[in-house]
Amino acid sequence: MISMRCTAISIFWAALSAGLLICAQDAKLVEARLIIHPPSSIQELPLQPQRILAVSLQAGPVTEPSIDAQSLSSYREFKFGMDLVAIAKLADMKPVDAKVIHQRPAVIQELTWQPRLYLSSTPQADSVRSILFSFYNGELYRILVSYDRYRTEGLTTNDMVEAISTRYGKATKPTTEVTFSSSQVYNDSEAVLARWENSQYSFSLFRSSYQPTFGVVGYSKPLDALAQTAIAEAIRLDEQEAPQLESERQKEQDAKDRAGKEKARLANKPNFRP
Repeated sequence: MISMRCTAISIFWAALSAGLLICAQDAKLVEARLIIHPPSSIQELPLQPQRILAVSLQAGPVTEPSIDAQSLSSYREFKFGMDLVAIAKLADMKPVDAKVIHQRPAVIQELTWQPRLYLSSTPQADSVRSILFSFYNGELYRILVSYDRYRTEGLTTNDMVEAISTRYGKATKPTTEVTFSSSQVYNDSEAVLARWENSQYSFSLFRSSYQPTFGVVGYSKPLDALAQTAIAEAIRLDEQEAPQLESERQKEQDAKDRAGKEKARLANKPNFRP
């Protein structure tokens, strides 16, 4: 009887020990699972900032500022391609004030505008002293701006480039010259200090060789090409016809001289007394 009790007690404790061992193993297994398989929300946390950063970079790419093509098509309110009548109206002048430089094979005209003389409302602090407008068959193709020496006194080339770049964008600094004569008799040209341009228009900053001031030459490339071709042909025709024109001028002058002498003869002959 005692032996059977001992045997039962031994079996009970063995079963109890086995149960405790199984529970301990299950607890370790659960703990291992918790360590090996964390919740999905924890897995995604490190990835979220990366996705947000990628979206922000795609949404706002960094780009360099570009030159506005429309801004280069004009100087202040004067736009290339405008006709002489419209430019004269803006300048408060008359079309007949324009000077004819060439008449063939195309009409080349120039109109000189001094804001302080023609516009009573022009601020005294305006830095422009004068603007020379050039026209090809009545269309504005070039603008020559001369700045007042006293309004630009002390300004450096970098100061001028910085100011002009606020309107026309980033400048280049080519090693070249710009020509701005419509007659090509004197072939006026100056070294380019800075240039703003695109496929259609160009503006060049220069310093005058004749006085301590700056200037800007702007032009429409298509119209300027036509004008330069016409000017070259006009000069060629003038040189070709120069001898004949000079001969005709001399004949006309000789005829005027003879007529003047004859008139004086008729007036003096009756009154002459020896």
